[in-house]
Amino acid sequence: MATILVVDDEEPILELLRFNLEKEGYLVCLAKDGQEALDLVEKEQPDLVVLDLMLPGMDGLEVCRRIRFIPKYQQIPIIMLTAKGEVIDKVLGLELGADDYMTKPFSPRELIARIKARLRRINLPEESDSQLIRGELRIDIKGFRVYVRGAETELTPKEFELLRVLAAHPGRVYSRDDLLERIWGYEYDGDTRTVDVHVRHLRLKIEQDPSNPEYIETLRGIGYRFKG
Repeated sequence: MATILVVDDEEPILELLRFNLEKEGYLVCLAKDGQEALDLVEKEQPDLVVLDLMLPGMDGLEVCRRIRFIPKYQQIPIIMLTAKGEVIDKVLGLELGADDYMTKPFSPRELIARIKARLRRINLPEESDSQLIRGELRIDIKGFRVYVRGAETELTPKEFELLRVLAAHPGRVYSRDDLLERIWGYEYDGDTRTVDVHVRHLRLKIEQDPSNPEYIETLRGIGYRFKG
């Protein structure tokens, strides 16, 4: 499952794209300015960036330039969004490393089609069949079902989202705060023990031996990762 970073200072556009991208099965992270975007590129290592040109402070051209300046991020596809239609802006964006360019207002369906095309070009394993298979664990994304060793296992919505996020990026470490923000929302004011409780319940349902987990590993003082 690919992670898409959307960078735009307009809240309605962020929410519109979040809704449509999550409906397609993508993981989505959002940024409202250039510095937040760069921080999230480092933290989330997205598979593709949708980047607005007109941002407060650091504009999209500078964000694009800085992403392309870091060798390990040079291959991340960047799709530029802007309300401006002058040819010079398109040329600058493409010269600085943008892979594609769309002018506002745009069709979410067309943008998603372009995202899929870009991801196919870099051979990302898109969840075209809407499932993740990890060992004897199968996650049916659109059906919200999980099968362990061929038998369906009942999960709560939060347990399902927790498993989906972890399993989508085997080996990636998620702190408890990361998981709270992704699954419970940025405004959640509870403590991180909520994550620990859900991980414990999830292990009881998917692990043969919860005391020696095969899938979800605890990194003491840091967080969790899916073994891969």
